[in-house]
Amino acid sequence: MDVPAKGNVLGRFVPARYILAILGSIGMAIVYGLKVNLSVAMVGMLNHTALGRHQENTSKPAAPEECMPTNGSAAVSLDGPFLWSSDVQGIVLSCYFWGYFVSQIPGGRVAELFSAKWVMFFSVTINVVCTLFTPVMAEAHYAAAVVMRVGEGIGGGVTFPAMHVLLSKWAPPAERSVMSALVYAGTSLGTVISMLMAGVLTANIGWESVFYVMGGLSAIWCVLWTVLIQDSPQQQPFMSIEERTMIITSLGGKAGDSAGHKKMPVPWGAVLKSPAFLAILVAHTCSNWGWYMLLIELPFYMKQVLKFNMTENAVTTALPFLTLWFFSIGLSRTLDWLRGKSLITTTHARKIGTLFASVVPALCLLSLCYIGCNRAAAVALMALGVTCIGGMFCGFLSNHIDIAPNFAGTLVALTNTVATIPGIVVPIFVGKLTHDNQTISAWRIIFFVTIGLYIVEIIVYTLFGSGEEQPWNRVADQKEENEGQPLKEIEKTNV
Repeated sequence: MDVPAKGNVLGRFVPARYILAILGSIGMAIVYGLKVNLSVAMVGMLNHTALGRHQENTSKPAAPEECMPTNGSAAVSLDGPFLWSSDVQGIVLSCYFWGYFVSQIPGGRVAELFSAKWVMFFSVTINVVCTLFTPVMAEAHYAAAVVMRVGEGIGGGVTFPAMHVLLSKWAPPAERSVMSALVYAGTSLGTVISMLMAGVLTANIGWESVFYVMGGLSAIWCVLWTVLIQDSPQQQPFMSIEERTMIITSLGGKAGDSAGHKKMPVPWGAVLKSPAFLAILVAHTCSNWGWYMLLIELPFYMKQVLKFNMTENAVTTALPFLTLWFFSIGLSRTLDWLRGKSLITTTHARKIGTLFASVVPALCLLSLCYIGCNRAAAVALMALGVTCIGGMFCGFLSNHIDIAPNFAGTLVALTNTVATIPGIVVPIFVGKLTHDNQTISAWRIIFFVTIGLYIVEIIVYTLFGSGEEQPWNRVADQKEENEGQPLKEIEKTNV
């Protein structure tokens, strides 16, 4: 049923749909921040001195092209208690995606059929709890830390499906790019804040503080989300009648509708045969390989090859994710403005965003293969590549809602489940190639594989991507309409 609109101070200054977008963005920031903090904290958790001695005894002589630390950037040893080999490190980092992989499709259907608000609440809460327990579990055994990371992955896996369902009910089509970019750019904002905080906390207080401080602060969000957010405009008391009517009518409903999208069975056959959906699937999977390469492995490349110390590593790795946030918001607003002026279609907008997110990073990685130990150039290239990845938020990632708003949660769960495979493979793949071989040559192979996948993404999405609503999105609606019509009327409409 409709909840009467109430006046409130917050609603007068910020529309309810943007309160949702802001808190959604912060929620995504928390989930991604708690995911990547281990990548930075692990630099302080490992006993580098002992591991270095083992490498000296087992590895080949350094290649002539290996970079050497400069006088101003010589790494200060930050030894921790753990003697985790590169293989163990890869398992601890990648196991997050085991949980992430299995939770998405169930999470998407629960969000569509019951409550996306509470699915998102579960996501952040389980991440907070597992983060707070990580130091104790890691001290017990790395297998216990693996369990905590799998728990975080289960929570993280349902974030995109839950937020896609909420956006499909709250975002007017004219603002879809901006609201989607605002929400999902929180992943980059969380990354930059987490990497900077984790670096500072590890260097000055200790690696345990990373998990206690960040986990504790994140718990505040859970209270705000519970109080301020509802599943649909029809259920939200803290908004104006005008805003509620505008959102509902822009999405094709009536002001008096008592609910959001109808609970319909997913037309699996039509979905899996749809070129528009399959183009998103390929783009999402290939893009995620590059995303996880930069998100998880970038700190190790900076330390192993370019010889950055802890402080330099945190800053140079994190700052590009801040520029990504600004770029994604600016690009999405520009594309929405061009669509509003009828200069481009939704299809054009999604392809432009996706091209930024694939062409530029591919060119940056290609250049990185041939600049050797030029640290300044490497930092600039990686910053540019990470920044332009932000185009995916208003590109293929928003595209699920365009082609089938009734099944947005399930569609993004499907593509993100397949796109999780790179998250599992990338740390193990990098660990195997760089095991006792932490050189530019090894990383060059890694970069070329990533470039090849970007090329696949560019070709497939450019040819088959679409921003138009697909016929199978409303199959159930059409069946209901036909069932409600007299037989003679159906025959007339079919003639």
